Amino acid sequence: MTSTQDVDVVLEAVGLTKHFPVRRALRQLFSKQRSAVHAVDDVHLTLRRGHVVALVGESGSGKSTVARLLAQLYPRTGGDIRLHGASTTVHGGRQFRRYASRVQMIFQDPFASLNPVHTIRYHLTRALRVHGNNGDLEPALHDLLNRVSLTPPERYLDKFPHELSGGQRQRVAIARALGARPEALLADEPVSMLDVSIRLGVLNLLRDLKERLNLAILYITHDIASARYFADQTLVMYAGRMVEGGDSETVTQTPAHPYTRLLIDSAPDPDRLTGDVDPLDEDRGNGEPPSLINPPSGCRFHPRCPTAMPRCSTDLPVRLEIGDAPGHWAACWLYDREAVS
Repeated sequence: MTSTQDVDVVLEAVGLTKHFPVRRALRQLFSKQRSAVHAVDDVHLTLRRGHVVALVGESGSGKSTVARLLAQLYPRTGGDIRLHGASTTVHGGRQFRRYASRVQMIFQDPFASLNPVHTIRYHLTRALRVHGNNGDLEPALHDLLNRVSLTPPERYLDKFPHELSGGQRQRVAIARALGARPEALLADEPVSMLDVSIRLGVLNLLRDLKERLNLAILYITHDIASARYFADQTLVMYAGRMVEGGDSETVTQTPAHPYTRLLIDSAPDPDRLTGDVDPLDEDRGNGEPPSLINPPSGCRFHPRCPTAMPRCSTDLPVRLEIGDAPGHWAACWLYDREAVS
């Protein structure tokens, strides 16, 4: 018997892995050893209708690579991508077009994702035609712009991208994605290139679209505060691996993994301006992310972790239930109850 929760699942990543081969130097041409960037390792996530999953982490943690893998813009090294439970691999052509009609991506920079020599009418018309809408285009174009609150539509249709503001361009990019009538949206830092004053408006738009169209949304961000506001579930990623997950309120208010605490502590704090913070506390967790060509053994965060134990440098941590809220887990040996007992 199939549960309602299973029916709601649109897209799944199971053990998703991506390694990028590194071009070998001249002295390595005759060596059998081949280096690779371990961009994503063993990622599991599930996107459901009417829900937002936030993927949070600092720059270089592999968040955008996960989105591009789910959009099938990169071939995966390992793991599986399942669309409505069926394993899916596409290599271009009609297969990719069918997949893209159900899973659409919104890129970080709206100016780079729109062709500057074409009007908004061209961008939206092409999206509608590519994905099978060959009827009366004018009402469909007006409907797309109305959905993203660019009204009146005739004011925007014949403009070029450079004639719009950053927020308006991102709304056009969202409208273009909606032209495919997708079931899932992969939003790769959709507000990070926008002015702070208009970010909330775009997030509210995505939330409204999620509710009205019953969309599954993956929201990628480095701002864990916006994840709490916008997402139902938050997953935290560090150096290509998932380190914590759970409902957004729990992860952001009672973080379990030392890296998640570091992300939250990195937000601006008035106490730091007054000098009321202990310098020793200020230095905890500082340092550079590790090389993903030669990642650290064990937990990848252990070289920066203020609570690292000897075991952390040798054993790869597994997902361990925290117990404070249903579904809250962390990949951290601090929560290994068997070792404690």
